[in-house]
Amino acid sequence: MGYLLYYLLLINAIAFFVCAFDKRAARKHRWRIPEKTLFLLAILGGSVGLYLSMLLFHHKTKHWYFMVGVPVIFAAEAIGIWLLHHFLFI
Repeated sequence: MGYLLYYLLLINAIAFFVCAFDKRAARKHRWRIPEKTLFLLAILGGSVGLYLSMLLFHHKTKHWYFMVGVPVIFAAEAIGIWLLHHFLFI
């Protein structure tokens, strides 16, 4: 379970900083991170970091599919982790 925690901390930090980088790029009218990449980071376990970054930097908050999709991904991941823990580590 320790490796999973380290992985989640790392992927959430990456998602947080990628979202922050994308917000900065948006302000400066530079190359942007594709939305698919942001969702992929959330699906890979970085949903909390991405969501916190979205709220902190007010990035993608007007897009309903981010404001709904990222928390739904988090909920699915949390349920999945709980199920794995409950049924595999009884």
